[in-house]
Amino acid sequence: MIVPDGYSDVPNGKIAAVVTHLEMTAPPARRDDPPGNWSLRKVDAPALAWYRDLYRRVGENWLWLARPHLTGAELAAIIHAPGVEVYALVEDGRDEGFLELDFREPGQCEVVYFGVTASLIGAGAARFLMNRALEIAWSRDLRRLWLHTCTFDHPGALAFYQRSGFRPFRRQIEIDDDPRLDGRAPRDAAPHVPIIE
Repeated sequence: MIVPDGYSDVPNGKIAAVVTHLEMTAPPARRDDPPGNWSLRKVDAPALAWYRDLYRRVGENWLWLARPHLTGAELAAIIHAPGVEVYALVEDGRDEGFLELDFREPGQCEVVYFGVTASLIGAGAARFLMNRALEIAWSRDLRRLWLHTCTFDHPGALAFYQRSGFRPFRRQIEIDDDPRLDGRAPRDAAPHVPIIE
């Protein structure tokens, strides 16, 4: 049980994160692309093996939890749904970044997944990817673009989203089974989040 004020116990074998939801209701001022040799590729009807590999390479160290346990049919139902768009950030012919946009709710777009592989963190690739995400989203008839991040993400993620024009509007606590204990993630993933068995 979460106590409104003070500390709340998290059972052993579980992890807890503070989730911050952010939104924008109008296109922000455009930020210049950083120098780099990147391009963006839309991936229509992504192959499940490709999707799982890039999802793992981008998100494993940040304990992205939602997709690894899904069956192939469950995953395909999400990522092949009309209104869901998946993109890859490409560097030197290799997919090294990940963007998933959900336009299924009229007038809104959720940035469901956004990130780059570890080798591109700090290189400006995330800025390039966000610029493309904003262009794609706001080229549609939108009233709202939103996303969420959590305390498992890169320490600079929240500030990055705010610099990109998103404003926080909601905070939640998320509790889940530790994926390093049930096989969804390697034991050495996310060393910044201690394992308590």
